[in-house]
Amino acid sequence: MQTHAEHDVYYVPPPSIWPLVGSVALLVLASGFVMLLHKIAAGPYVMALGIGILLVMLFGWFSTVIRESLAGKYSDQVDTSFRWGMVWFIFSEVLFFAGFFGALFYARILAVPWLADAQMLWPGFTAAWPTAGPGVKTVLTPVDAWGLPALNTLILLSSGATVTWAHWGLQKGRQFQLKLGLALTIILGALFISLQIHEYGEAAFTIRDGIYGATFYMLTGFHGFHVMLGAAMLTVIFLRALAGHFTPGRHFAFEAVAWYWHFVDVIWLMLFVFVYWL
Repeated sequence: MQTHAEHDVYYVPPPSIWPLVGSVALLVLASGFVMLLHKIAAGPYVMALGIGILLVMLFGWFSTVIRESLAGKYSDQVDTSFRWGMVWFIFSEVLFFAGFFGALFYARILAVPWLADAQMLWPGFTAAWPTAGPGVKTVLTPVDAWGLPALNTLILLSSGATVTWAHWGLQKGRQFQLKLGLALTIILGALFISLQIHEYGEAAFTIRDGIYGATFYMLTGFHGFHVMLGAAMLTVIFLRALAGHFTPGRHFAFEAVAWYWHFVDVIWLMLFVFVYWL
């Protein structure tokens, strides 16, 4: 069970290696992605290594936090700090995706029509969207919004419902409902990622195909990465639920991950509307 420290005690954790490990993981992951873009054979393996290091960091850091929580080091004031920290973290993620949505808006609404008018600079360029730019392959064939994207939308929205159902079970002390809801959410998240990978394999364009290909894969790819990260955190929460760490009154770790998962849901809805549908 989670315990809490005295109200007048604010726990300051000792120095940790996990932020450094996380930085190394992101560096390796980004390096592998750049290698992949340049068609270097080792790119996918370097990315896989980066993901592996990132998962080690996540589970190692989570283990440290869990031990501190079970030891009763977190007071109510620390709990409040955690909540504000999660709010600002999600806000930073909103701004991260806002940059990519802004790039999509600028390209589609402003840049592409302007380049189509400037035929002296870009002969043969058409304002039709999606476009890969001037040349033979000018207009791309987009992914059908009402195929796999619509199915993935249903899956991800269902996962938002199951994690909320799990939360209701936790608040009412129904451990079976909590565990089943978490298990279903993780399964739906894994199914979403599997279908996203299948969609990439069937797509008629790549990230190298102009501004549409770049914005499509950056937005959906980063969202998919966030789903994988959320699924990893949900797995930790599921294991903690099995161990009986949460009570109806004390379960912020669950709430934080649920907030993150709902954020992922909302971003996907925006992706479905602005990237796939419109």
